Amino acid sequence: MIKLSGLKLKSQRACDTLDRLKEAIRRKRPGLLRRGVVLQHDNATPHSANLTQQWLQRYGWEILPHPAQSPDLAPSDFHLFGPLKRHLGGMAFETEDDLISELRNWFDNLDVDFFRVGINSLLSRWQKCIDLHGDNVEK
Repeated sequence: MIKLSGLKLKSQRACDTLDRLKEAIRRKRPGLLRRGVVLQHDNATPHSANLTQQWLQRYGWEILPHPAQSPDLAPSDFHLFGPLKRHLGGMAFETEDDLISELRNWFDNLDVDFFRVGINSLLSRWQKCIDLHGDNVEK
């Protein structure tokens, strides 16, 4: 058995996640892989680790830089969590499995336009960030 250090284990998990993402893109949008993928993720240690960076270079994925302390440029923060919080508001779950089931149901029932709107609003948020010379968009 190979024992991995904490960072190596976290970066291996990041690479495993990227493998699953690459496979999902291949199945759902095969032309996208040929045109190139631009990935936005923050500079968390597993994302900036050598193992993860080597994975990204091997597949030629470009990284869209994410300024530190800029949750206004993270689609999960500005587009996903608000509606999810509103959906779950007031609900109580007996078990973790009940919560997971509700989350899966919510995600499964989201319209594709929900994600399109989030990604498209990211473009305007990035432009505002550029115009503000890297300052937070929400200020």
